[in-house]
Order: sequence, then structure tokens, then C-alpha cells
Amino acid sequence: MKTKPVITKSMLALGAIGAVTAVMTLSGCSTVSVKTDYDHTANFGSYRMYALEPPANTPSLSPSSDGALRSTLNASLAAKGIREVGMGDRPDLAVVPHAKTQQKYSVEQYTSWGYGPGVYPYYGGYYGVWYGAPYTYNTINSYTEGTLVLDFVDTARKKLAFRGVATATVGSSESNAEKIREAVQKIVEKIPTVPQSQPIAGNP
Repeated sequence: MKTKPVITKSMLALGAIGAVTAVMTLSGCSTVSVKTDYDHTANFGSYRMYALEPPANTPSLSPSSDGALRSTLNASLAAKGIREVGMGDRPDLAVVPHAKTQQKYSVEQYTSWGYGPGVYPYYGGYYGVWYGAPYTYNTINSYTEGTLVLDFVDTARKKLAFRGVATATVGSSESNAEKIREAVQKIVEKIPTVPQSQPIAGNP
């Protein structure tokens, strides 16, 4: 008489955990990481106009990414009361974008896939491995990381007032444009909008 294999709750739980981990790993690859810093002596409350000024002799963004950068920067700064003008209109801020890509590598390690050493379930029950078989396997993945730096320069002082640095995994043209939108929004959100000489509500 053939014995029907038994699938335990722990086996189902292990499968569920593996599926969730895979989803988290894939979704984590599309996250935009942002870091910012600024000159604490700058009077951010006085900035009312900006102009986008890409540096000369540097690789330009693709048309879709450049459009995403310009439109998102315009909308995000407008929400803070800072409007876009031309460089000939004497803006308070010159926004200087820098972009680069770099090849990266990640190493993932698998040990027994959560089943325990040498015990693996299948339709017929469980099976083992030969003596000395490896339990740990390494997988090396290659990907391209993109970095966007936005420098906000005080044109009157000719001094950097604020810098935002965003990093994310490079993908298709559409996904890159979307990540640039997210990056710009996150960076601009961190710009102080209250003059540094005035106390912020809630602080002593």
C-alpha cells in the first residue's frame, strides 16, 4: 500500500517564509536611498528663485530621466515657494545635478534552504545527501547602481548651501525616470524652509 506524503505546518511555514523573503529582496532592489546635508549658516528662508544649471562637459541624462528631473524639481520646489527662472534672472539658488553609474556585486548565501542539514522533503517523503556534500552555496549577482547628486548653490555667496545624494539600482528607461522622480522628491523634502536664525516651532 502506497503511503501518502505528509506535508506538515512547519514545511508550509518554511515555504511561505521563502516566498516572502524573495518578494522583499526583489522589492528592496528598487528602493531609492537618499542622504542630505546642508550649511547651517545658510538662510533658507530667503531663497525664492532657482535655476537648473547642469555642469559642462559631463555625461547628460537620457531624455526621459532629464524630463523627470526637471519637472519634479520644478513642482517640489514650487511647493516650498521657490520658483524656477533662467540663470540670467539672478536666481537665489543654482541647482547643479551630477549623475554617475557604477557596477556593483552582491553575494547571497544559502544553507540547507531552511530544512536542516541533509534532510530535504519531496513527494516520497524525505531524502538525504552523500557524505561530504556541501550544505552552503553562494550566489554572486551583478547589478548597476546609479547615483544622483543635487547641489544647491547660494549664488550670492557662491557657496554650497545644500546637497542631496540619491542611489538606486539602474533599470529600464521608465523605471529610471520614476526613481529620479522619487529621488528628487525625497531630496527636496529635506531642504530647510525656515531661516536658521529663527527657532522652529516645538524647539526651545
